[in-house]
Amino acid sequence: MKFTKMHGCGNDYVYINGFEEQVSNRSEVAVKVSDRHFGIGGDGAIFINPSDNADFEMEMYNADGTRAEMCGNGIRCVAKYVYDKGLTDKKTLSIESFGKIKYIDLTVADGKVTMVKVNMGSPELRAAYIPVDLTKIAAGDEAETVTVINSDMNEIEESGKVNQSDTEQTVLNVPITVAGKEYRMTAVSMGNPHAVIFVDDVANFELEKIGPLFEHHPCFPKRVNVEFVKIIDRKNVEMRVWERGTGETLACGTGCCATVAACILNGLTDSEVTVKLLGGRLTIQWDREQNLIYMTGPATTVFDGEIEV
Repeated sequence: MKFTKMHGCGNDYVYINGFEEQVSNRSEVAVKVSDRHFGIGGDGAIFINPSDNADFEMEMYNADGTRAEMCGNGIRCVAKYVYDKGLTDKKTLSIESFGKIKYIDLTVADGKVTMVKVNMGSPELRAAYIPVDLTKIAAGDEAETVTVINSDMNEIEESGKVNQSDTEQTVLNVPITVAGKEYRMTAVSMGNPHAVIFVDDVANFELEKIGPLFEHHPCFPKRVNVEFVKIIDRKNVEMRVWERGTGETLACGTGCCATVAACILNGLTDSEVTVKLLGGRLTIQWDREQNLIYMTGPATTVFDGEIEV
C-alpha cells in the first residue's frame, strides 16, 4: 500500500489515496500504520476517497482504529494532498467527513499549498448533541447549575435544575470533579465532542494522568477530546490536548475551534485568537453574525512510502 506521511502543526497522520489503493480492513490498517515502533507512526490514518456530495471524502481513523468524525489538522492536509498531487486544480474545495461537508480555501506558492483556511461550520453547544449526559456530571442526586444558551446565540440566561427534555441546555463553565479535583468545563462539538478546561499552568499539567479520566468520564457517552487551556491575553491562548483514541497530540484543529468558542462564550478573548500548541500555532476566528468558525494554518508533507498491510 502506498502512503504519504503528513502533519498539521505536528498532528501527524498516514494518508492513503482511496482512489487507487483498495484496502478493506481499514480500521486494522490504521492501528498497524499508526504504531510508532512497528509501523509508520502517526496519530491515525486518513483515507482520501471519492465523494458523491463534495470534491473529496476524508475517512479518518484514530490510532486505536476507531472511526472519528472530523479532524481540523487532517482536513487541511487532505486539501494539500489533493492539490499538490494533482487530483484537483481548484483553490476552493469541498471535503466531506462523516457525512458533513467543509469548505476550504487554499493559499498556493510555486505550485504547492502553503496555507489552508477551513470553514469549520457552527459550533454545537447543546449538550444532547455533543453529546454530554447532564445527569452524570455530578455525583449523587445533586443537579449542577447549567447555562442555557438560546438558539439565536443572542441571550445567555441561568437555569437552576437540569431538565433533560430541554434540548437547548448547554454546558458552559460547569463544575466537574475528576480525580478528586473540581474543574470548570465548557463543552462544544465541532463535529466531534470536546471538553474545554481552563487552567493556570498548561506546561506542567498532568495530562497523561488526567486526560484519560476526562475521556472516559461517564457523562461523555461517546468519550471526549479534552483541551486544557491557559489564557495569555485577549488574542492569544496556550493549549494542550488529550484526544480520544489517541492520547496527547501536538495539535488538534477541532480542539482549537472548540477552545476559542469556549473562550469567547466565557468572555475571556476576542473573536479572533491565535492558539499556541506544542506543534505550532493556528488562527481561529468565530464570525458571530454568521455563526461560523474559521481555522487557518499550515499543512506539511513529510515523505511518501510503501508498506505491506
